[in-house]
Parts: sequence; structure tokens; C-alpha cells
Amino acid sequence: MTSVAQGFTKSLAMTVLSEIGDKTFFAAAILAMRHPRRLVLSGCLAALIVMTILSAIVGWAAPNLISRTWTHHITTILFFGFGFWSLWDGFNDKGEAEELAEVEAKLDADWKANTGTTKGGSKDDDELKKQRRPFLSQLFSPILLKAFSITFFGEWGDKSQIATIGLAADENPLGVVLGGIVGQALCTTAAVVGGKSLASQISEKIVALSGGVLFIIFGIQSFLSTVE
Repeated sequence: MTSVAQGFTKSLAMTVLSEIGDKTFFAAAILAMRHPRRLVLSGCLAALIVMTILSAIVGWAAPNLISRTWTHHITTILFFGFGFWSLWDGFNDKGEAEELAEVEAKLDADWKANTGTTKGGSKDDDELKKQRRPFLSQLFSPILLKAFSITFFGEWGDKSQIATIGLAADENPLGVVLGGIVGQALCTTAAVVGGKSLASQISEKIVALSGGVLFIIFGIQSFLSTVE
């Protein structure tokens, strides 16, 4: 079993380079401009923590379902694959401004649809809508749930989620979870506090190229290491 510190360091570096400039990063930045920051931060961070823990559990369970040798080789291939994928994205990037505009347009459409349906309603109508709300919406703020759902489903099947699964299969799962949570907290807080101005200044190309190099380094290290 590898050390917690090694799993923590790898997971932290991978998470920061995967999430900075990601679509969910842009979404958190835009949502924070329109809604209370504490609710947006709570919703986004809760979704990312849940996703990190679920991914680590899947990665931890994988060696119990498949032989550890096979999971080690699969993880090595994933690291190399994501490395070259990130480098390809970096060299053929459509531009962070375009991606930011794409995310903003989707959120704008959603926001206009929601505000359009609430205009012109009486207080009685508002009370009736409140009573008809789903159970979770009555317990938690709709803004928090919106931030949670956008982030959770945006991350589902994402490169960073699959990489976390592979990392947890090859490293200490506790270290991977802790590193992932710290990395997600740093990125999400930066997005919420910095807002759109920070998001628009990030060079997604540099982040993608740096992430690609990091993944390839992880792949080489995994290839050269022996399976315990």
C-alpha cells in the first residue's frame, strides 16, 4: 500500500490542473455573480466532494474485483491516455473565451426560463408553488441545489472523475480523497470569489498542456513501479 502523502500529492496536483478552467469552474464563477456566494460555494463544493468520494470508492473496490496487476496496468494506460488527450486539447483548444461564453449562454437560457415563469404571479401562486416544490427544495435552498446539480452532472463521466478512479486504484484511497477535496476546495473557492473576471483571465491552453505533462509523468511513474 502506497503512502497517504503520495496519494494526497498526486490527487491534489491532478485535481487542480484538471478543474482550473473546466466547465464546472466557469459555471461556479457565473453562478456566484448572480446568487449568494456562500450558497453557490456550498452547492458546488458538496457536489465535488461527493463525486470525489464515490470515485475513490470505485477505484478502491476495483482491485477486489479485478486482479491488482490488471488494475495497475489499466491505470497506467489511463494516465498516458489522459496525458495525450490533454496535450491534444491544449494544442487544438477552441479558447477559454469561447468555452466561457458557451457555459454562460446555457446558464442564461436556464435563468431566463426560470424567471419568465415566475413573473406576474400572486402571493397565493407563490405559496402554492412552494408547497408543490420537491421535498429536497423545501429543506435546502433552490440555489444550493441548482449549484449542486449543475456541478455533479457536469463532472459525471468527466476526465477528472475517471482519473480519480484510476488514481485510487493505484494509490492510497484516503490520500486520494483528501487531496481531491483540498484541490476541489481551492479551485471552487477561487472560481466563486474571483468570479467571471478571474475565469476569463485563465489560459486554458496552458492548464491543459500542464495537465497533460503531469498525467504522462504519472503514467511513466506507474509504468516503472512494481505491483505490490
